[in-house]
Amino acid sequence: MKADLIINASTIACCTEGKGAGIIEGGYIAVKNGRIIELGKGNAPVNMEGSNTRIINAYGKTVTPGLIDSHTHLIHGGSREKELPLKLKGVPYLEILKMGGGILSTVRSTRSASKEELKSKAEKSLDRMLLHGTTTVEAKSGYGLDFDTEIKCLEAAAELNASHPVDIVSTYMGAHAVPEEFKGNTRGYMGFMFEKVMPYIRENNLAEYIDVFCEEGVFSPEESRIIMQKGKEEGFKLKIHADEIVPLQGAELAGEMGAVSAEHLLAASDEGIAAMAEAGTTAILLPGTSFYLMLGKYAQARKMMEKGVRVAIATDYNPGTCPTENLQSIMTFACFGMKMTPEEIIKGMTLNAAYGVDKVMEIGSLEAGKKADMVIFDAPNLEYIIYHFGINHVSTVIKNGETVVENGMIIKNKGIGR
Repeated sequence: MKADLIINASTIACCTEGKGAGIIEGGYIAVKNGRIIELGKGNAPVNMEGSNTRIINAYGKTVTPGLIDSHTHLIHGGSREKELPLKLKGVPYLEILKMGGGILSTVRSTRSASKEELKSKAEKSLDRMLLHGTTTVEAKSGYGLDFDTEIKCLEAAAELNASHPVDIVSTYMGAHAVPEEFKGNTRGYMGFMFEKVMPYIRENNLAEYIDVFCEEGVFSPEESRIIMQKGKEEGFKLKIHADEIVPLQGAELAGEMGAVSAEHLLAASDEGIAAMAEAGTTAILLPGTSFYLMLGKYAQARKMMEKGVRVAIATDYNPGTCPTENLQSIMTFACFGMKMTPEEIIKGMTLNAAYGVDKVMEIGSLEAGKKADMVIFDAPNLEYIIYHFGINHVSTVIKNGETVVENGMIIKNKGIGR
């Protein structure tokens, strides 16, 4: 029997259902065989005797659930730092896309990379994520846009999921852009996805979700509805890039189609917010993208929460519009850009993010019976993590009851809990 007992934690953010983050001051957490068995305030009353029990003294530190990055574009080739001068000149993203940059630039790099090259690059990103407290990540394809490359990317994600301690939830996002070989023939590209790519992915269990970029100049609301309906018929759960730049009623479509999540949402309407609230669709907001693109505006997190929408926060890690793997940086952007409180932010990266990937029965909060995915921050409270920004506060990361990061180093990174 493998057991851990965390004692003397200055702050435990349980992130359970209800208001606030379920803060326990001066508490303990008991773990056996990869699961939380008990937690509470004061000294641990549980019997944890035995030579296999490790005592972790968390005095002066904060314990949270493992962070969940519920929106990333993990698998891709190349980088796009050469677009930085265009961004500084104020060239809009959709204009960069029309010039052959943006998504289509990364598509060319990803198609030319081998699966091993893509895995090696993504593994480095997963290591960075883990070192900063991320224990579960959603990973979208969408930088291949042809059959071979999309399958290559999804296979790379599946192989990394089997070998790396960070759990990967895969999403097929063939509807990320229309590839150059289908230029002017969006319906033809949709047919290609429906007839060839989606069935293969489903038969080989390479993705749990589909996602579509519902945006001006990409996929219209009607095209997005058709893609989502086809995905639902194939047995995929639904996500949508909605109302990121132009208000196109993407949030309304998310509610109509029963999407698990709608993502970005900077231009979401009041009607769209109401539709998401009614459908129980999680809003995954990406303040790092607003910051990086210098948009001067952020998604209306406060309004969404007031209207009953569950709000998650993620990095949007990708090579063009938010190249960071660090959720702690995103905490700062969520606080100062969207005026979210530390308790709202930590729930947005744990419990609400677990809803955003439909894993809330296993992860996302510190409760008896759930997986022992936990982060110990060298900070006395949640406020300090955001207040003292730009550094990595992680002291220890525990995944499935195994310590995988200690003193700023990955100490075991293959096959944890597999």
